[in-house]
Amino acid sequence: MKLFSRSLVLFVLFFTFNAAAQIKNDSITITEKDTINKNEKVTYEIGKEYILGGITVTGLKKFSEETVKVFTGLVTGQLIKLPGDKLTSAIKKLYESKQFSNVDVYLIRVDGETIYLEFDVQELPQLNEVRINGIKKSKAKELINDAELKLGAMVTDNLLVTTKNYFTKKYTDKGFLKTKVTLDLQKDTTDINIVNMSVFIDKGERVKIKDIVFTGNEKLSGKKLRKAMSKTKEKLIGRFWKASKYIEEDYQEDLEKILDKYSRLGFRDARILSENISWNENNTINVNIELEEGKQYRFADIVFVGNKEYSDEQLRSVLRIEKGDVYNGAILKERVKGDGSPTSEDLSTMYQDSGFLFSQVNAVETKVENDFITVEIRIREDEKARIRKVTVTGNDKTNDHVIFRELRVKPGDLFSRSAIIRSIREIGQLGFFDQNVSPDVVPDYQNKTADIDFTVVEKGGSQIELQGGYGGGSFIGTLGLSFNNFSIRNILNKDAYKPLPMGDGQNLALRLQSSRTFSTYSFSFTEPWLGGRKPQSLSFSVYSSNQYQFNFQTGDVDRSQSLGIVGASLGLGKRLKWPDDFFQLSQSISYQAFNLKNYGFRVGQNILSNGNLNNLSYSATISRNSAGPSLIFPTYGSEFSLGIRATFPYSLVNGRDYTIDDNLSQEDRNARIAENYKWLEYYKASIKGKWYTSFTDKLVLMTNAEMGYLGYYNPKIGLSPFERYYVGGDGIAIFQLDGREVVGLRGYENNKLSSVEGGSIYNKFQLELRYSITDAPSASIYTLGFLEAGNSYDNFKTFNPFKLKRSAGVGIRIFMPAFGLLGIDFAHGFDPLPGFTEKSGWQTHFIIGRQF
Repeated sequence: MKLFSRSLVLFVLFFTFNAAAQIKNDSITITEKDTINKNEKVTYEIGKEYILGGITVTGLKKFSEETVKVFTGLVTGQLIKLPGDKLTSAIKKLYESKQFSNVDVYLIRVDGETIYLEFDVQELPQLNEVRINGIKKSKAKELINDAELKLGAMVTDNLLVTTKNYFTKKYTDKGFLKTKVTLDLQKDTTDINIVNMSVFIDKGERVKIKDIVFTGNEKLSGKKLRKAMSKTKEKLIGRFWKASKYIEEDYQEDLEKILDKYSRLGFRDARILSENISWNENNTINVNIELEEGKQYRFADIVFVGNKEYSDEQLRSVLRIEKGDVYNGAILKERVKGDGSPTSEDLSTMYQDSGFLFSQVNAVETKVENDFITVEIRIREDEKARIRKVTVTGNDKTNDHVIFRELRVKPGDLFSRSAIIRSIREIGQLGFFDQNVSPDVVPDYQNKTADIDFTVVEKGGSQIELQGGYGGGSFIGTLGLSFNNFSIRNILNKDAYKPLPMGDGQNLALRLQSSRTFSTYSFSFTEPWLGGRKPQSLSFSVYSSNQYQFNFQTGDVDRSQSLGIVGASLGLGKRLKWPDDFFQLSQSISYQAFNLKNYGFRVGQNILSNGNLNNLSYSATISRNSAGPSLIFPTYGSEFSLGIRATFPYSLVNGRDYTIDDNLSQEDRNARIAENYKWLEYYKASIKGKWYTSFTDKLVLMTNAEMGYLGYYNPKIGLSPFERYYVGGDGIAIFQLDGREVVGLRGYENNKLSSVEGGSIYNKFQLELRYSITDAPSASIYTLGFLEAGNSYDNFKTFNPFKLKRSAGVGIRIFMPAFGLLGIDFAHGFDPLPGFTEKSGWQTHFIIGRQF
């Protein structure tokens, strides 16, 4: 009997495949297998190309043989080497399919130039049912979904390990540090190669941190160090906003914050020698941290090297670090490289704003002597770079010119980082795009140029307001349409209606509101770039309103007592270049015609109830708006405005006597009053300011202060019955077109902080802390907490800027492009309404279509 020899076919292939594919090498073997004729010996020539005569597959349970052949990528009749890349690739593909736990390849026959292979595979079991024990069923279902344990998933070792780790971490991150998770697999007898998984979770009791103990700290107290740890806190009764949980990732971040705290105080060599946790008998832990503080350093000389464009004095004014200052490595880095914020003032930004795109500014410690460190600021200025090309992508609806005219970077300009940031802000202020505008700068070092591409994500430019509610004793219906990216030049182009002509950045708004007691119709149009060449805006509006007397006691509406208003306004706005280009001057002329029919207004000691009145006024506002980058959730900058609105002082030039004689009959007296107010005269001044301070990119403090004053020219006429201030409530003007200004002060009923006739003076102060939940294009959501104070006054005699109505509360805002801003606030008024003794208490305010 001839000797039968079995040899390893592709011994070399085994190691080659292990290095290239990096997959499970202990399960890959390629050997010869006995032929049917035991007396024949299988021989082959290493490295020779053979014709693949056929493939057989063994070990199958659920898969068909043809399916596995397809996975391998091998085809009968192709040339193949033993060993060779094609066979290596076939094995790799089978493993990458994640369907098999083991793959063996055998050479079963060599017939001249033809070979025959056999793939012996072991299929992975499939997951059928998952049960979690030890927690509530509702929570178990949620965990199964979160862990992505899906029906039919292949049960690999990796799946088992990651599943166990996931469930363990899920509960240790909640403070259950003793959580134990075990997995058990059982074969499912209803089908082939199917398993069920049972998960047993024993989370134990929640573990809290009793003490955080520091040793080795002499310069900084334990209290200051614990305060530096923002996420890892000791157990403290009454602290509900931050739980006392030990989470490893958060703890490691807090250890870095401790070292950063030391670094900012000059202790550059501070380090953590050891750290551990110890258990207490009451199921709490102590966190023990041993420190080595080192000594405190100070800045010695700061030397600038390589600077030609700027003098040492200019660079020092930006660096703002002097000899003898406590050494602060973090501040040094921020003043040299920037702090990552759009408003960062640092040396690198200084150079990049002047065209030095390829400049490099680095701080190097050159000498440490005693407690002083000498720092050398090494600068390589290089040549100035210019912008070669500017492109915008992602604007499917908005025309290119609408975006390009807002950009502060143009081809041929010197490169400027600040100009790019300003361009991002200007794009965001349009309101047509998601606030996450991402510029891509492509530098060309050889030619000293850069291409800039702004990628935008378009969001809806139109809003629909369709609502109904009950107020003023009747049902109120509202229909509002606002097209914020309209194109009037395409209004006759039927192909542009998708569903309306859009893309030129114009605003077209139509609003209809009606109830039993009033009806209002308004139309407005704004062109932000009149003529298309300069940032000069043109706005136009017309409106009509009818208001009828309502009896709150009987619920009746008397249409014989009415106030009708018809008005129009024309405005021009212009961006200014001085004091800087954030300023804008807006001017407008407006006219209103009032028709009073038995509709009473108190004017001083008299009642104005009938007559035709006219209001022709001029207004001018100078404003500065550097807030950005988003309209909805600004994170930096400020908004400021100073405005005045005035009529002509008719009574001072026409020589007419405006005195009302007490001896006149009531009819003549009413006629005289109406004549005195035939042409309204007044002047108004207002000042408003908002500041945005960001603590993180999601947490922002908005500070607001504002004040308004309504005055008169002639004391015989007194204040105008219109143009008054109404303070209190949500601040939303529902239907009034009589020039009144509605000022929100949450925590109080709408308009109830002003007298019935309205105030002539108001002031308001506000702090609002906002936190962004999401800034997705489909919906921007943020929460807020606020403190407010303000009041309304009838005249200067009652004016007291410190006699304020105070409130505090929380709320949420949701901005959806199709519907505008929606929100709700829960506010508590700490003071009583005028004429009452009990404080206002809790009030709920629904916000539609505007921000505070």
